[in-house]
Amino acid sequence: MQAKLQEQLSPADAEVILRRLPERIQAALIARAAEIEYPIAATIEMAIASFLDTEALGFVDCKPGRGQ
Repeated sequence: MQAKLQEQLSPADAEVILRRLPERIQAALIARAAEIEYPIAATIEMAIASFLDTEALGFVDCKPGRGQ
């Protein structure tokens, strides 16, 4: 059985990731999500994607190494 690949981070997966981060990073991500009025899943996805590729808006756009 092959796992289905997702184009976006699910809300459930985002909560798992968020709970495992240090409290100050959790607080910063939650504050940023509120500031830009985006779901926390999208905010976490954008944070990870922008770390990997400064030109990416999310996982779909991410091409590691492109923005360096």
